[in-house]
Amino acid sequence: MSSWLDYTINGLIVGNVYALVAVGLALIFGVSRLINFAQGSIYLVGAYIGWVAVVQLHTPLPLTIIVVALAAALVGLIIERFGLRPLQNSARIAPLLATIGISFVLDQIVMLTFSPNPRALPSQLPDVRFQVGNGTIGPLDLLIAGVGLTSALLLFVFLRYSKLGWAVRATAQDRDAAMQMGVDVNRVNQAVFGIAAALGGVSGMLVGMYYNQIDTAMSLQATLKGVVAEVVGGAGNVPGAVVGSLLLGLVESYGVAVFGTSYRNLFAFLLLVLVLVLRPNGLFASARQAPPEPLTGTFIAPSRPVRIPRWALLIAVGGFAILPLFPVSFYVLQTLINAWLLGMLALSLTLVAGTIGQVSLGHAALLAIGAYTSALLSSSFSVPVGLAVIAGGLMSAALGTTLISPSFRLRGHYVSIATLAIGEIVSLVILNWESVTRGPIGISGIPPLSLFGYDLISASSVYWFSFAVMVVLALLQGRLLNSHLGRSFRAIRDDDIAARAYGLSLNRYKSLAFIFGGFAAGVSGAIAAHLYSYINHETFNTQQSILALTVVILGGLGNVVGAVVGSVALVGLPEVFRIAAEYRILIYGIVLLLLVRFRPQGLLGTI
Repeated sequence: MSSWLDYTINGLIVGNVYALVAVGLALIFGVSRLINFAQGSIYLVGAYIGWVAVVQLHTPLPLTIIVVALAAALVGLIIERFGLRPLQNSARIAPLLATIGISFVLDQIVMLTFSPNPRALPSQLPDVRFQVGNGTIGPLDLLIAGVGLTSALLLFVFLRYSKLGWAVRATAQDRDAAMQMGVDVNRVNQAVFGIAAALGGVSGMLVGMYYNQIDTAMSLQATLKGVVAEVVGGAGNVPGAVVGSLLLGLVESYGVAVFGTSYRNLFAFLLLVLVLVLRPNGLFASARQAPPEPLTGTFIAPSRPVRIPRWALLIAVGGFAILPLFPVSFYVLQTLINAWLLGMLALSLTLVAGTIGQVSLGHAALLAIGAYTSALLSSSFSVPVGLAVIAGGLMSAALGTTLISPSFRLRGHYVSIATLAIGEIVSLVILNWESVTRGPIGISGIPPLSLFGYDLISASSVYWFSFAVMVVLALLQGRLLNSHLGRSFRAIRDDDIAARAYGLSLNRYKSLAFIFGGFAAGVSGAIAAHLYSYINHETFNTQQSILALTVVILGGLGNVVGAVVGSVALVGLPEVFRIAAEYRILIYGIVLLLLVRFRPQGLLGTI
């Protein structure tokens, strides 16, 4: 009984920390209708500012909290003013993508400044435990609860009794009406981003003290947990975000008690998907709340795509095909092999996100499904590698579409959130299903690529194989997009209500798009598994999903040639300049920000 009380206390304490992140997200969504994926990066910044204050400057705890809150608030104000305000008249997907790019940049700046090595963050409080019934509670638990309750009280007073708080509430209810009544919505946005960032920074510091450790990889999980808590409570609903956070903390804590630590995140994302499917507006949203508007269709920039002559494409394909016949280094061939694999993933995502309008942030899950299917079939059941790769593509198409199908009824930001959650669920299932996937150990000794009984060991043979597969997939996808199916996909993307009025079955066409896209992604993952010879649950992560999205935007949404060009550009340019690996993610984030701001239609334009 005492252990269950301890788990309950732990769940409520962790839920208080989640609430600081989720409340900030709810405030921002309320006034801007934006899921701020950079909130976890501010959480990370707060944790490291707290480490500097405590370990380097030896500041007392109250002063540390104030310093962290002010510094994080300043970061939030900078993000709003220079990263998001220039996009306020853009389509709604633009600021969403901008926050993803900002998170990449902030995370990499912190990593380059402090190194990726974990650091201890002492709590500065006595290491004692007080008996409460059959359980125990410590000073840090009380501090976290006190900070959470005090923040909630101050926020309530601010929103209820201050003029700026009234302006925030008015903007959240009707932004256009608030502007007509003279409300300075830019000032409101500044205030909200400052408050949200301060709460996020303090929560990062408190989590570091609670676990006595911080590291540069903690931002993504903080963002995901905050988004889960906010969506469960109701996007834009501040009290709902608090309750959703406490519920999430309890679900995780009880899940750990029953199944073990490795299942903690799995329960969080299952809860999110369940809420999205059954009550997408959240548990505490009004029953009469209007559904969100489409997220992707209005992002299509009014520009003509760049038409590349067929003869130019044939020359390019022929040039890349004969490249290994010349004295080219292994390094160049390996770089282009990576580009062709990324190109297959980009072809998949440009079909799903660019052509039918389902912005997927969990596309790496399709890579993982294809990779594990091919690796297990070839290594455990002696299936020929060529057939195993095809089976990986088919499994990714079938299983991926089945898993993502609950999100077909969603719209707006919820599609991106659902696909992100499903991607995380796939990774966590791979981690915990040890009897099939071998759990955290992963699969080693995966056979090399082979075709008709001949092993593809040399760099040139692997190059030709991956290049040929990518070209075939690109030709098939181009044929698809020029058919009536492609026109139907684009109709759904541009206006799903009008498409449904004309008799198009939205779920059917979305399923078809994910089937085609899932096959391409699964084949890419399967080929990668045989090239790596070892994979585990971390091989295909969320970072790859964001990288693929950057490639798609760089080339042009829905543009087949653009997906390939974007892959070569994004993989090749850092290699050309010999940029160290730790700078590449920073470059990807900056590229994404610049594209969203200055060239949303991509290099070759949107089709």
